[in-house]
Amino acid sequence: MFDWENMRYFLTVGRFGTLSGAARALEVDHATVSRRVSALEEQLNIRLVERLPRACPLTAAGQHVFDLAQTMEESAYAVERFVVASNSPLTGNVTLSAPPVLVANFLARQLADFKLAHPRVHLHISAQPRQVSLGRREADIVLRLVRPREATSVARKLGRLSFDLYASKNYRMLHDASAWEFIVYEPDSSDVPQHKWLMDIVKDRTIACEIGDINGHLAAAQAGAGVACLPRFLADQDPTLQRVPHEAPPFSRDIWMAVHRDLRRSPHIRAVMEFLLKVVSEKFDVASGS
Repeated sequence: MFDWENMRYFLTVGRFGTLSGAARALEVDHATVSRRVSALEEQLNIRLVERLPRACPLTAAGQHVFDLAQTMEESAYAVERFVVASNSPLTGNVTLSAPPVLVANFLARQLADFKLAHPRVHLHISAQPRQVSLGRREADIVLRLVRPREATSVARKLGRLSFDLYASKNYRMLHDASAWEFIVYEPDSSDVPQHKWLMDIVKDRTIACEIGDINGHLAAAQAGAGVACLPRFLADQDPTLQRVPHEAPPFSRDIWMAVHRDLRRSPHIRAVMEFLLKVVSEKFDVASGS
């Protein structure tokens, strides 16, 4: 019988198409993924992947094993979800995945209140910009800035994250909009909605720097590097920053919460969901966008 842990590594390679992509997703090194896949191939006595310089496509046999193993994986996770949902009331572990900007600047500050209300629920918060799978138990609950589309998930809109333009009060070009330099996302971020909104404002003006995450944009704006597109909840509370005028329409992104439908009635999962509903909707009101 093969080692299921080796199969899990193989499935991740099949999903990402490269050893390095699988390694990042599994938070291990490249060599560990390669060793695990090789061990599975030896156990099954069959070649599963083609090891090319820039990719690891599945062989014909590997694709067949991949399809069968996905069914096995879903059954295994269904067993886990059943066990989690059957846990005693308000006791257990809950993994929450959320965008880094919400984890570092909002959710982390709510943990003390949550622990006071639910001392026997262990909440693990993972700051992840990428989509994760509820079906594969990569998280129990997710907060996302786009509506989760997993067929087995149940989603609810909690609030709205509003953005605007900000610069340091000491920015040398603060009062000359024609000379503004902008802090933008990296070139491969064209699908990020706030990046699109910002670039419509930038047009042919100067780009000061390109940074991949909002916390980096905040630090650069605080340092006087230029004008940044920042969440209002984050920038409005910073006394060193000033909102700057522009003619673009208001911009915001919806905050969604999702959970696997098998877990939504589990007492400890529900405790986290209800807490998130309360704190997020109070801070990021759907109606006002404030």
